Amino acid sequence: MINFIWMLLIAVGVVYAGLHGRIDQVTQSTVQAAENAVLLSLKLTGVMCLWLGMMKIAEKAGLVKVISLVVGPVIRIVFPSVPRQHPAMGAIILTISANMLGLGNAVTPLGIKAMQQLQTLNPDNETASPAMCTLLALCTTGLTFVPATIIALRAAAGSSRPAEIVGATVVVSLTATIVVLIADRLCRAVYYPRGRCR
Repeated sequence: MINFIWMLLIAVGVVYAGLHGRIDQVTQSTVQAAENAVLLSLKLTGVMCLWLGMMKIAEKAGLVKVISLVVGPVIRIVFPSVPRQHPAMGAIILTISANMLGLGNAVTPLGIKAMQQLQTLNPDNETASPAMCTLLALCTTGLTFVPATIIALRAAAGSSRPAEIVGATVVVSLTATIVVLIADRLCRAVYYPRGRCR
């Protein structure tokens, strides 16, 4: 559906430009946008390499483990059905920790690994477990204290103060996380007897 909407918008724009004799502007804008996209990608690659390297250094230095120790007790409350020593718990903690550091690209493989581990606890291969639904909701809201990816995007785009959005990001992501946890608990109260998310 989204592909159809984009195609419709592009077609309407081209037809409108053609009817008003501005098709050259469409061509020029297309080439300029493609060039800007490539330049932004190259700039972002360097910044993302820096932040992912910092994440690896933090992991080797034990910072991620410290965050895990702080986050761990809260995660065990949020995921009561996951055994404490199960590999899924470690994968969930790493996913949430990476999310808190704003490393969106690094969160994806960690989240997939956590879901795979949670699937080993799920007796039904066709339906998501409550823990899987909770993890998906938490990854969607993305509680972030250091929005590294957004800072990188803003820096690559030439912002003079790329880190000024940190405060707003913390407030918004924290509010979204609280709301989604409340919604998750309400859904569990309704569907828990069935043991699965809908």
